[in-house]
Amino acid sequence: MKKFLVIIGIIITFFIIYFLQANFFTWFTIAGIMPNLFIIFVIFIGLFIGKKLGLVFGAIFGIYIDILIGKTIGPSGIMLGIIGLIAEYIDKSFSKDSRITIMSITAVCTAIHEIGMYMFQIIKWETIIEIIPFLKILLVEIFFNAILVIILYPIIQKLGQKIENIFKGNTILTRYF
Repeated sequence: MKKFLVIIGIIITFFIIYFLQANFFTWFTIAGIMPNLFIIFVIFIGLFIGKKLGLVFGAIFGIYIDILIGKTIGPSGIMLGIIGLIAEYIDKSFSKDSRITIMSITAVCTAIHEIGMYMFQIIKWETIIEIIPFLKILLVEIFFNAILVIILYPIIQKLGQKIENIFKGNTILTRYF
């Protein structure tokens, strides 16, 4: 029952993030570039829930974003699914207790997402490759997402630990039973 309520909470949170992304952050841009809260959210799901739910939620949320905003259906679903999968594998290798680690993961995943989306755009629309404007967008979005992770880190960590206990259980074994 707790897992079901957490999943419903994740879906509601997705719609809140969609509202913030579509309305609130259009006012707060750096050089006309907004942060991508969906990447941060999918990383959160992948890191703290795992069990391939990062991949599933990333793909579903990405397809939903493509239906509402995108010109084609699929690229966001594929890229957010990949981000969720990467976050699941990073969970096993790195500590989630450090802001710098979470910020670095977010920066790398933002770069992967944006490069992948740019590649999809080049392949689908046969656009001209413009490296300098793309790098400007990439660097500003990485900076923006990293700043948001620093600000939201206490919330991410507290909620993440609670959700992780629900989905993964207490996996810490003590030396003495």
